[in-house]
Amino acid sequence: MVDGKKVCCFTGHRDIDPVNVPEIREKLREIITKCIEDGYTDFYNGGARGFDIIAAEEVLKLRSEYPHLRLHIIVPCGGQTRGWREEDIVRYERITALADEVRCLSPVYYDGCMQVRNRYMVDHSVLCIAYLTRASGGSAGTVRYARGQGKSVINIFDEI
Repeated sequence: MVDGKKVCCFTGHRDIDPVNVPEIREKLREIITKCIEDGYTDFYNGGARGFDIIAAEEVLKLRSEYPHLRLHIIVPCGGQTRGWREEDIVRYERITALADEVRCLSPVYYDGCMQVRNRYMVDHSVLCIAYLTRASGGSAGTVRYARGQGKSVINIFDEI
């Protein structure tokens, strides 16, 4: 429990083969629904391209069935969408507009701001739902950090 709430965060790869997205969405929806049934109400999300946006979209869809859900978008720095494709920017703007909270941790980018964001989300959660296909990169580091902090981790890649 964090502040009397069961809180979950997400981490995953930015580049996901579009062929895998329907299966990822289906498994993600199943896992989030089980979390809700287990009492999770708050979901922390980094708002990054790829898995983060997919996870936020699934939480928002489930909110129609479970209106008590809260989506928190934790942005590492201002200008996060710089260099993104237009379609990803549109999806990002949609999730941030519908989120219950958007918190920007730094007004500007700096080396390490993504890791600070990831640790912030883990530190405010008891469960981390990941889409991790390799043992290197930011998501792998976040999963290692979560496990090191004694947090539970569910890797969707292992579940598919």
